[in-house]
Amino acid sequence: LVSPVDGDSSSEPAAPWRVVGLPRQAMPLTRFAVVALGGERVLRIEAERAYGNLVHALKGARAGTLAWRWRVDQPANGADLRQKSGDDTALKVCAFFDMPLARVPFVERQLLRMASSRSGETLPTATLCYVFDAGLAPGTLLRNAYTQRVRYIAAGGAPKQWRNEQHDLAADFLRAFGDESPEVPALSAIVIGADSDNTGSHSIGHVSDLRLQSAP
Repeated sequence: LVSPVDGDSSSEPAAPWRVVGLPRQAMPLTRFAVVALGGERVLRIEAERAYGNLVHALKGARAGTLAWRWRVDQPANGADLRQKSGDDTALKVCAFFDMPLARVPFVERQLLRMASSRSGETLPTATLCYVFDAGLAPGTLLRNAYTQRVRYIAAGGAPKQWRNEQHDLAADFLRAFGDESPEVPALSAIVIGADSDNTGSHSIGHVSDLRLQSAP
């Protein structure tokens, strides 16, 4: 896994990271930039009535340990992941899992096929996101208000303070998606994101020291 702040002194995230939005997205994209903060280069994520993800594709990596540091400088006001109107977060770090389509419930499977056809992209069958949310107890598991293909684990802290995170992706996948798959599929991507389109808010956060230790 390449860190988004690796490479030269450019403010653009390092390749192969790329910004991805929703199919036919009308709202602005979340902004990602490498900046100096406290004497180090970190990734700044800013969402102003926006949606977008920074995606690092992987090929068949086995789920292992994912670690990073993050801080939120400006939360997404009004965010509440338990309902559609508040389905925003100032920071999230996600893992896309290449779960066999046959394990996806029938209705969700058809929706995935239609969405993939419209977008021209292969969409993940299972997405697990760690979200910075000071209002939820760390470890709280939630399903996305719009789709069963995305599930959240709360992992937050106090605003404007760096927090270290380290998570066992395999164990957390089974906790979140074990109702659909008794086996842990390979990873297809690691993702960093923020969105504020549902609340119409403005959020700012930072991520540093992102590392993936793949399982042997």
